[in-house]
Amino acid sequence: MSGEIVRSFASPGNLPAGIAFDGKFLWNCDYTNNKIYQLDIDGNIIRSFASPQNLPFGMACDGRYLWVGNYTNSRIHQLDMDGNIIQFFSAPVFGYNSFAFDGKSLWLVYSAAATIYQLDMDGNIISTFSLLVSNPWGLAFDGKSFWACDDVANKIYQLNLEGNIIQSFASPGATPYGLAFDNEYLWNCDDTDNKIYQLVR
Repeated sequence: MSGEIVRSFASPGNLPAGIAFDGKFLWNCDYTNNKIYQLDIDGNIIRSFASPQNLPFGMACDGRYLWVGNYTNSRIHQLDMDGNIIQFFSAPVFGYNSFAFDGKSLWLVYSAAATIYQLDMDGNIISTFSLLVSNPWGLAFDGKSFWACDDVANKIYQLNLEGNIIQSFASPGATPYGLAFDNEYLWNCDDTDNKIYQLVR
């Protein structure tokens, strides 16, 4: 059943604001202690390092590099798996909150205007479209469709590539922020209960 909880565990920090999957491990950034954590799928911390900027928000992984955002200055950093900066660029909008990787491009969600931007790996805009989700936070791509969460409606939505809603289900926590896809399940980090959930999509 969509939205069924497979497992859950406490996030390593007090405000999990982004989550990504690298093919084996989870990555989680925390908005309060400005750290990035590598976790196994049971929530055990493998390692951690400081975020390249304060207030990290939103994460993605392209299989080789991590991409970490920032809600306040709209800068996106590309990092290696040891936290070293490869490059950074400014997002096309101020106050974006999450992004995903589809194998070729970064996709950035801007909640204030319920809009998604497709970016190349240097931050240039390729395309953009509106979402039929009022307050999208968190974004993941499963190979065929997008997933976005709404921290006002407390729902997680499956969206087609034009941004239209395919299905939705209640989020497990009251403030769903980050989303990631592990090739089978969704992962959602929640700010209110400070938990990370593995969910059936």
